[in-house]
Amino acid sequence: MSLWGGRFQDGSSAMFRRVNDSLPFDRALASQDIRGSIAWSKAIYKAGVLTQNEQQQLEDALQALLVKAEAGTLDFDASSEEDIHSFVEATLIEQLGDIARKLHTGRSRNDQVATDFKLWTREHIDLLIADLENVKTSLVATANNNKKVILPGYTHLQRAQPVRYPHWCLAYVEMFKRDISRLKDLRVRLNQSPLGCGALAGTTYPIDRFEIASELGFDSPCLNSLDAVSDRDFVLELLFVASTSMMHMSRMAEDLIFFNSGEAGFITLGDEVTSGSSLMPQKKNPDALELMRGKCGRVFGSLQGMLVTMKGLPLAYNKDMQEDKEGLLDAVTQWHICLCIACEVVDSIQLDSERCAKAAREGYANATELADYLVAKGIPFRTAHDISGQVVLAALEQKKAIEEMTVAELKQYSDLIEDDVYEILQLEYLVDKRNILGGTGIEPVTAALNAELAQSK
Repeated sequence: MSLWGGRFQDGSSAMFRRVNDSLPFDRALASQDIRGSIAWSKAIYKAGVLTQNEQQQLEDALQALLVKAEAGTLDFDASSEEDIHSFVEATLIEQLGDIARKLHTGRSRNDQVATDFKLWTREHIDLLIADLENVKTSLVATANNNKKVILPGYTHLQRAQPVRYPHWCLAYVEMFKRDISRLKDLRVRLNQSPLGCGALAGTTYPIDRFEIASELGFDSPCLNSLDAVSDRDFVLELLFVASTSMMHMSRMAEDLIFFNSGEAGFITLGDEVTSGSSLMPQKKNPDALELMRGKCGRVFGSLQGMLVTMKGLPLAYNKDMQEDKEGLLDAVTQWHICLCIACEVVDSIQLDSERCAKAAREGYANATELADYLVAKGIPFRTAHDISGQVVLAALEQKKAIEEMTVAELKQYSDLIEDDVYEILQLEYLVDKRNILGGTGIEPVTAALNAELAQSK
């Protein structure tokens, strides 16, 4: 049943229907479309379009349809309808006849689909926040179980300064907290109802748009009908948050892929999130992490595609905007899957604390501490930096660590170096000296962990 066929004598071509019909993907909005239609039936009853009995019949039929939609038992594949809106209306007409034909009075598919998609987006924001909280929980748990583990920290993928493993975990916790914050901000911005704005200019019927908004859980109605039916900022924003969060997960995946490599050997991943090689029986590949990293580009593509689609559109609604759904539906699905698998990966991590510590001691990470030691003795930092660099060169030539050099050897570079230097060159000292808010010392790390654990209770 076409919702627009009044002036048309001929039917659509098969190829046009293939590009035009959206039921194959906008069926995902079935529950939202039905709930919006229930609210609309109440509004047009109060506007005098429906009798109380007609409204009740419509609501009862819609509620029954909603039960099927939420149970996943609606038979979309047997339908020839163009979109989810015509599917719902055709189903109602089959049951109720002319009563159902009144439902669309004063409403356009333009304000209808904008409402449906906002409802869908709002619901999935809540689900995604829960997914992100789960990843945070997994990171905090592995951090809390491995408080004493120290591994190298990197800049430029070169060993820089040692950090505690929980400090590494909490860095990603901070990223995911920002993702959650962005989702919450987006939820506030999108929570205005387009319903009642018609095709672009509003409706002539005396509809209480504030009441409709409240009925559907919106904070208020949209204030401009042109904007309401053509706004897809909420789609772009969710795609941006998805892209940012996927980027965070891709960075985490890259770290863990390296940590899991034979060259690093800091961690072992569980069998449930790895796979083998069809040729080399010794291989254990971090495929879950690589797929997370790979799907990041797929989500980025959805954001770019939507930006390009929207950039040249005049007000108000244009059919180009039908392209909003497949990209967002897929991006949200991929994001959800990656968040779930991220939990499984993190939960499976087993650390080799000895290998981590050995790597942290290598790379002359304590050269900075030697420079600070000399600064404490009264040497200007730039001079101390140069002296420390000369010591590193000497240690490299001798193929030994700085702490393995004798005091006599070290005194060749500064007479101020004494036996007390060895204390500050030890790994735990290097880490715990950074006992400042946001630092990797045991006290700030423990405090940050306790704060996260308290928040999760």
